Amino acid sequence: MKCPFCGEANTKVIDSRPADDNSSIRRRRQCEKCKKRFTTYEKLETIPLVVIKKDLAREPYDRSKLEQGIFRSCTKLPISVGQIMELVDSIETEIFNLGEKEVSSQQIGEIVMERLKQMDPVAYVRFASIYREFKDVNTFMYEIKKILDNQ
Repeated sequence: MKCPFCGEANTKVIDSRPADDNSSIRRRRQCEKCKKRFTTYEKLETIPLVVIKKDLAREPYDRSKLEQGIFRSCTKLPISVGQIMELVDSIETEIFNLGEKEVSSQQIGEIVMERLKQMDPVAYVRFASIYREFKDVNTFMYEIKKILDNQ
């Protein structure tokens, strides 16, 4: 591991422990040359996942797209960045636990909507309106009525 401060290739691991999310290893390192310390995270490499889009085009899974969609849905709501990242982690775990090499964007969208519905109904309606391409106010009202009926 190269030192991010001086570029030296010789660094030593001072401390190693599971990261907070238990899905990676946190390592404290020290540069042998400049003696500065830094942290790295080691994560298990997963099988490449391909997402099948609505038009049947295939593209590599991109976590940032999942994050962006959820962040947009949670804008100006009392939901912390930590809660959003936990949600993204759990959704991603569920997707990878399907054990498939290909997953449809529809499956991902349904998982996201189910989790958002549990977290915050406003975030859910925002996400659903984009994902399901609501065309008019009646569609919004229908989704809101479903939420209210389940409370």
